[in-house]
Amino acid sequence: MRRLLPVTDMTAHDTAAGEAPETGAGTTAEAPAGGREWSLDELADAYAYPQGDRVWLRANMVSSLDGAGQHDGRSQPLSSETDMRIFGTLRGLADVIVVGAETVRLEGYRPARAREAFAARRAAAGQGPAPVIAVVTASLDLDFSLPLFTEPLVPTLILTGAAAPAERVQAARKAGAEVLFAGEGAGVDPARAVAVLAERGLRRQLTEGGPRLLGQFVAAEVLDELCLTISPTMTAGGAQRIAGGPSVAVPTRFAVASVLEQDGFLFTRYRRI
Repeated sequence: MRRLLPVTDMTAHDTAAGEAPETGAGTTAEAPAGGREWSLDELADAYAYPQGDRVWLRANMVSSLDGAGQHDGRSQPLSSETDMRIFGTLRGLADVIVVGAETVRLEGYRPARAREAFAARRAAAGQGPAPVIAVVTASLDLDFSLPLFTEPLVPTLILTGAAAPAERVQAARKAGAEVLFAGEGAGVDPARAVAVLAERGLRRQLTEGGPRLLGQFVAAEVLDELCLTISPTMTAGGAQRIAGGPSVAVPTRFAVASVLEQDGFLFTRYRRI
């Protein structure tokens, strides 16, 4: 993997705020020399969350060159082996993975697994063996017989509104999921969802979409960081972008934190200014 810009969490914004990444040694991550493949530990240092008790929501998405966030309804055709290594690294660092119900259905979500490569790092950070999966849904129209609900290492969370269908809430709880209310109506308030998870000690937050959920986080101004893989592919067609829903009144500005390159794929990180 080739470094195009310094791979570090110590951007000018963070330095001013007195923050540093949660690297294994408590120091700024250094990029390995040459074009060799990075180890998972090096990737984990490069993508470490900021230190301290601050709640941090990052998104991980992939986009084609012509702006498609998926192909035939799935992101996998745009991905690569290195993209999946970074995908796994981001999961290995997170307390919780927040995902929309439609993405759960389309992508065939399974429980997050414990990985030996991140075990010591997670233990040192006071984290459990694997991140929690939190599904955002208003209707709770989910198949509770799926492994995501029947075989999780840690119980799957359901984020919904106070007016969600009572029978579906009961079905979710019966399946072993824990239901959290993060909105007054049927739907979820994005800022409240972030807060509800943080109240449970889940401050290192990662969302993997889909586009509608990411758009809601952007509109609510609670997204801190975007990890965007730019795939060297063209899809044409009418595929969704990585973020959907109503546009914001004023475009949200982000600053580049790092860029990596491998086999024509760009692995970028941006932080909200």
